[in-house]
Amino acid sequence: MPAEIDLRLVVTDMDGTLLDEDSRPPAGLSALMDRMRAHGVAFCPASGRQLANLRAVLGPGIDDGPVIPENGLFSLVGGVELHSDLLSREQVVRVIEAVRALRTRGGDVGAVVATRHMAYTERGDEPFTAQVANYYEQRALVPDLAALPLDDVLKVAVYDFEVAERESGPRVRQAVPDLQTVASGLHWTDVMSPLGSKGRALRIVQEHLGVSPEQTAVFGDYLNDLELYACAGLGFAMANAHPGILQAAQYVAPANTQDGVVRTVSLLLDRLPAGR
Repeated sequence: MPAEIDLRLVVTDMDGTLLDEDSRPPAGLSALMDRMRAHGVAFCPASGRQLANLRAVLGPGIDDGPVIPENGLFSLVGGVELHSDLLSREQVVRVIEAVRALRTRGGDVGAVVATRHMAYTERGDEPFTAQVANYYEQRALVPDLAALPLDDVLKVAVYDFEVAERESGPRVRQAVPDLQTVASGLHWTDVMSPLGSKGRALRIVQEHLGVSPEQTAVFGDYLNDLELYACAGLGFAMANAHPGILQAAQYVAPANTQDGVVRTVSLLLDRLPAGR
């Protein structure tokens, strides 16, 4: 790393990156965010999680700055939406039908239809609901997902109690080849617009804030973080990251279980020019 840097924006994934193994923020995060504000460095969570869930986990203070929820399918700064990439009703119905077909064949899977402010499911058993609750604060159980208006859908997230990339991920990908399917975790596959990504959302946020890639640091651990690295001069993979992320990143940060983001950002702040 350079001895002196001009850091203006820190972008971090949540699960497997910022949060610990119990999905809790690191103890030093609040103090670090205060220090970042004092140095004029913006903090931006970039996650597959719902906006309401990010607020619940990180606190309402994130509303003052940039936020990239739902795997980059929309972005906000100061609570004002900058962009969104939606699916059509016909596209959403095809994904729903693909997931239903998997269940008919015995797959232990379920779909989450995610809009900007609500997540809908038609599978209501406790184990599945518990998994959904980890990432979606505002959610509703409905009898038929395909009967919803489906005019504000960002993505359909598919949870598989087995490893998603072994069967459900490839089968969903095959059923909707015109859409983008992203492995967002060991058990999750996100089906979304071909336009959408965390990288696209980050570029929009950078342009809005007037921040360059060279002034940006990113942290990630899984394949849905991959496009972030093309947008940052300081790209960190967590030590626990997927091999594809370790290959894409310039640097390696300590694991999420070792407060890797907080420790590394603290070191980056020490390298700011005098007077910052």
